[in-house]
Amino acid sequence: MRICVFNWKDTAHPEAGGAEVYTHEVVTRWAAAGHRVTLVTAAAPGAPGRESREGVRIVRGGGPLGVYRAARQWYASHGTGRFDLLVDEVNTRPFGCAAWSAGTPTVALVHQVAREIWDARFPPPLSWLGRYVAEPLWLRSLRGTPVLTVSPSSRESLRAYGLRDLHLVPEGHTRRARPQVAREQVPTVAFLGRLSPVKQVDHVLAAFALLRRRMPQARLWIVGDGPERARLERLAPPGTVFHGRVPTARRDELLARAHVLVATSIREGWALVVDEAAAMGTPTIGYRRPGLCDSVPAAGGRLVAPNPGALARALAEQLPALAAAPSPTGWRGGALPWDEVAEAVLRTAVAAAGLPPLHAHAVSGGAAQ
Repeated sequence: MRICVFNWKDTAHPEAGGAEVYTHEVVTRWAAAGHRVTLVTAAAPGAPGRESREGVRIVRGGGPLGVYRAARQWYASHGTGRFDLLVDEVNTRPFGCAAWSAGTPTVALVHQVAREIWDARFPPPLSWLGRYVAEPLWLRSLRGTPVLTVSPSSRESLRAYGLRDLHLVPEGHTRRARPQVAREQVPTVAFLGRLSPVKQVDHVLAAFALLRRRMPQARLWIVGDGPERARLERLAPPGTVFHGRVPTARRDELLARAHVLVATSIREGWALVVDEAAAMGTPTIGYRRPGLCDSVPAAGGRLVAPNPGALARALAEQLPALAAAPSPTGWRGGALPWDEVAEAVLRTAVAAAGLPPLHAHAVSGGAAQ
């Protein structure tokens, strides 16, 4: 099958996030199974305009806003009539493939809607225009397009914009063995993620300050980097350590040594960090927010009201038992192995687009049809 995927970034981009990892893991498996896959995305510093990576042809052009026009122009010149399926990956704004694909079957892939994120990232009136004008218009333009999404809460959010042709696909996770390290001897809380307003790391710091009144020996590890780091370092109470962005092996070690992960995002599509912590045997206490309300219970964690006081109380209740328990071996959250995800996404997309069913091993093995 000839597949073209449109996404605003790829993993070569310095600001790539979870959606880009998801795309990479899925499309490289499609290519390995024999499908001809093209990824059309934005230009990235130091990355060539054209290259082949792990069997995927990558076409780059345009910046954060220009990528949408560049993609449309590239398709008009080089793509029309040459693909069996288009995937319009929506990161707030769709590419609008269905409008200019000349009848090629198209599906959209939406990890999450922005909604409250507009208020966290932009001041009024820009936040109002984004939340109440631009995003509703963009998402309602998908009403005639089958839409794939990764969590029940994202599906419900999309329904609020009038979308009905919605299909759930799984989130993915790379399974790694838990490192042979013991838990910390003092109660240790970890946060993992980008230090941005959307993640509300200031809530983590406020909750930890409250926790320290009851557990003066407790520690907090902030793992990750981002534009909020300097401000957060000024707010941090005693006992807080900023580790910055660390390699995967170091991240797994820190998660394995900590007693609990906290997740305080305004909104997520799923929150893969919850599964990454679960694989290291570390439970999550998370806000009852879209995305987190799916991933946290699936990994055996606990949801709390979205405020620092509730988070601090939950930490104070659970940390003594967690600190006294032996180091676990790790367990599986709600995300699936990437091979299964790639298979599920392709089969769901093909069925939703009305294409003939694929044979039994369209991704997991054998030659692609």
